[in-house]
Formats: sequence, C-alpha cells, structure tokens
Amino acid sequence: MFEETFSFDDVLLLPLRSDIESRSEIGLESRIGTKEYSLPIISSPMDTVTESLMALTMNEYGALGIVHRYCSIEEQCVMLTKGVITAAAVGVSGDFKQRVSALVESGLETVCVDVAHGHHSMTESALKYLKDTYDSSLSIIAGNVATPEAFKDLSDWGADAVRVGIGGGSICSTRTQTGHGVPTFHSVLGCKYVDSDAKIIADGGIKTAGDIVKAIAAGADFVMLGSMLAGTDESPGQVFVTSESKKYKVYRGMASEEAQLAWRGETRSLEGISTTIPYKGSVIDILENLKQNIRSGLSYSGSRTIKEFQAKAKFIRQTSASITESGTHILNGR
Repeated sequence: MFEETFSFDDVLLLPLRSDIESRSEIGLESRIGTKEYSLPIISSPMDTVTESLMALTMNEYGALGIVHRYCSIEEQCVMLTKGVITAAAVGVSGDFKQRVSALVESGLETVCVDVAHGHHSMTESALKYLKDTYDSSLSIIAGNVATPEAFKDLSDWGADAVRVGIGGGSICSTRTQTGHGVPTFHSVLGCKYVDSDAKIIADGGIKTAGDIVKAIAAGADFVMLGSMLAGTDESPGQVFVTSESKKYKVYRGMASEEAQLAWRGETRSLEGISTTIPYKGSVIDILENLKQNIRSGLSYSGSRTIKEFQAKAKFIRQTSASITESGTHILNGR
C-alpha cells in the first residue's frame, strides 16, 4: 500500500462562524524556548536571504531572522554583533564546536542546527553536545525532517523547535535528484500529533499567505520563508538592472553549484538551483501584508490566537477544478 500525501494546494480551510469585529483583536504570538515572537515567521538561513540587515528587520518586526553559516566564523560573528541579532545557523561537522563557542561569545541566544537531512546520528551528537555544554542558555532549532518519528527524535535529542519539510523549497531539487521527500503540509500534519513540547516550523513549499495560514492550521507554530523574503532591500546581494530597466536579485539554494563553489570551493551532491527573481523593494511591506493576511485567515475560522485556530480549523479537499476557481481565474479566460 502507498500512503496518500497532500500538499498545500490539495486543501482549503472551511470558513467557520466568527464574532471577531477587527483583525486587531487577533494575536499571532508564538514561542521558541524563552523567546516570544509576535509574528510567527522566520527568515531562512541562506546566503541570499539572511545576513545582518534582514535579521535586524525581522527582529524589529517581531519575527525571527537567522544569519546563515556559509562564511567564516569571523564573518558570521560580525553579522551577529551588528545591533540586537542573537540567532545564527551552524552545521554539525568540521568547525561546529568552535563556531558555536565563538558565536556564543558574540551574543548567540538561538542556534539553528542547519542540516538538509536532520534525522541523522550527527545531528543527535550535535544536539546532545549543545544541551550538555550550554544547558538552557541556548534555544535550539534543528532540522530538517519529514516524518513524525524524526520530529520526535530531534525533540528528544534536545531541540526546542524543529524545521519540518524536505524537498519543498522553490529552488530545491532534492526530490528530483534523490527521489526522497514529503510534501511539507503532510509532514506538518503528521508531526502535529507527536507527544512533544518542541515547536513545529513549517519549512518549504510555502508560496502565499494562504499557505502560511494552512501550515499554521495543520500544526505549525512558525513558518520559515526563503523565496518570499528574497529579492528585497534587506536580503544580501546587489540589484541587477536589465536593458529593459527591470530589476533583479540572485536567489539560490545552498545545495546549488553556485552556492557550493562560493562556500567551500567545490561541489558535491547538487540538490538546488540558482536563479534571479524580481526586485521587490522593502521586506517590511511584505511582512506587513503577510501579518494582515494571516490575521484575516484566523478570522475566517473565528479564532483570536494560534492555539484557538489550530483547535477549530477544519480542512476540506479540493479538486483541480477547485484549484482553478480558487485563483484569480479571470486571468485564465475562464
């Protein structure tokens, strides 16, 4: 027997009775370890998404920015010491211990153990080392995983929050290159029922504010975004102007050939691509729109908090015809 899986586009949320008079009544607070955030969005620790400016802006907006690890220890520590940035990513091998130690000296409070396949013995060793060495002084995010069993293991190994989703990123080719992966919505829904205190971070496959609302309804406490925040003023990299005066920025997966060559001077397993995306202006405008749309999403289920929303939300399946109707189908001539 094959298990049937579902993606964000396969489902809709059923509108429920509401007595909410204003979206301002709705709170989106969620917590990782001792830290509370007013907007449950995390910027991905990618070298074309999060360095100092993105992390600062995310923090100022009540969200979380995690500076990437694809640089020297010294360069990453410099990113961390600009203003109030306290979250950074690390790997599980090589300079792992030295990097964590240096980052802690630079003010690290939230560490993201950043591994493509997080359900691994090396992740277990890294998480246990962090817990044994730093106890509760560090909030720990780990991942990525795709199954409830993996989510439970990372939680038991010491993670306060787990990135759930493998192969769903817009520039990720893991599923086509390796044949492995699970739709992020399906993974989140499965992890929701695990007996664990760890938070769920939906990571990958999120294209719209509606997908964020669906991810939260399925059990996610946070979403991690890459492409939706890339191409902004706050993302790393320069703006390119074409001969037609159109503006672009580079967005690349960290397993792409370009990223691997820039990071370690060689390529290994290629499970991502590099591309350009249209320049979007300030990420503040994007975050504000997402906040309002997420609040609106909760209001359609008559919910004032994330926990209430997750308890009330009801999903329905949609067909391909329904998916067409769900979009702005006048543009399709139908």
